[in-house]
Amino acid sequence: MTDTTSGSTGNFDAFSADDADKQRRERLNQMLANVAKGDQQAFAELYKSTSSRVYGVIVRMMHDRGEAEDILQEVYATAWRRADSFDPARGSPMTWLITLGRNRTIDRMRQHREELLGDDEAPEVADDAPTPAAAESSQERRRLELCLDRLEPQQGRAVREAFLCAQHGRTLAGASRAAS
Repeated sequence: MTDTTSGSTGNFDAFSADDADKQRRERLNQMLANVAKGDQQAFAELYKSTSSRVYGVIVRMMHDRGEAEDILQEVYATAWRRADSFDPARGSPMTWLITLGRNRTIDRMRQHREELLGDDEAPEVADDAPTPAAAESSQERRRLELCLDRLEPQQGRAVREAFLCAQHGRTLAGASRAAS
């Protein structure tokens, strides 16, 4: 496809976008190199050029703008201190900054979770699944109920009452032993 007004091919836009990305990356690489040397002006320019994207990643993860702003400040303080550790051969400056932001955000989220579920305040969660002993006891109870149902009603009541009295007697005996 040919652009009739300029005579260039349709691939022009793809090449110009790639060139623009390459130039942007090189500019950010240079800014970070200058920040590593303590250049405050380069740091201000780096912040102005990149902070909105880093903030966007953080706020999407945190869902709290105030918290995201705090984390963003921490990220750029870290970038100022560790700019000399940035290696352009390992990735782009944006990737490095976003990784710093993402990691700091994850740390903050873990910290909040630990604060919410402190060891002393963690609620005990009851296990609704029956234990093997409870399941066995339940089966024995069903067998016992079936046997009691085969008895005459008066005999079944007598056995139940005897059982309850025996249980109640053990409870009373246990309570009196505990009291003495």
